[in-house]
Amino acid sequence: MKKISMETILGVLLFAGLGLLFTRGIQKTAGEAVTEEKQAAVTATVVIDAGHGGSDPGKIGINGAREKEVNLAIAEELKACLEEAGIQVVMTRSDAGGLYQESDENKKQADMRARCAIIDEAGAELTVSVHQNSYPAESVRGPQVFYHAQSSEGQKAAACLQEALNQELSITRPREIKANNTYYILKKTKTPVVIAECGFLSNYEEAEKLTTKDYQKQVAHALCSGILAYLEASGG
Repeated sequence: MKKISMETILGVLLFAGLGLLFTRGIQKTAGEAVTEEKQAAVTATVVIDAGHGGSDPGKIGINGAREKEVNLAIAEELKACLEEAGIQVVMTRSDAGGLYQESDENKKQADMRARCAIIDEAGAELTVSVHQNSYPAESVRGPQVFYHAQSSEGQKAAACLQEALNQELSITRPREIKANNTYYILKKTKTPVVIAECGFLSNYEEAEKLTTKDYQKQVAHALCSGILAYLEASGG
């Protein structure tokens, strides 16, 4: 049998080593490309503000539901939906607490200032403040989106969200967007902000739905669709 020389063996080992290094280099480059692609997909930033929290429960539903809990549940679902679409999300709160210190004399004011500071620092294309509505007459129901009266971008965003909510939630008597110039979070922020009142906790049927996981996901998906429509229309 023909003997294999030491030089041949070393040559084969050297060739195999170079091949392995080359393969790893390709894999690393591909990995970096995937990371860059994911980063490039993040084309916009959206702030999600789950209204109320801490010692402020918000509205108490006809069924005993606390608005702050419904708001956070929908906000968390909305965050997941937007991130899946490649949107960077900033949450003003991610737990049951409020944005204030126990030592603050006016906790509500401190909380609102903190929210506005987060929104301004984020410099987002849009902020959606998630809330629930209430009215003395139990028959009143349906989602409604508010925007600052002097914000043309806020008005555009509100229209996109309202349309998505009305269509995806199959609202039989659709409500229209509403201008406002008194709500603190609309007045005290530098970027477009809308307040999405997702339903009426004073309406028993709607309050019951708003406390279920399935309907919270439906609301969040509708809000997500509206946000994406606005971002696409505005070039975000």
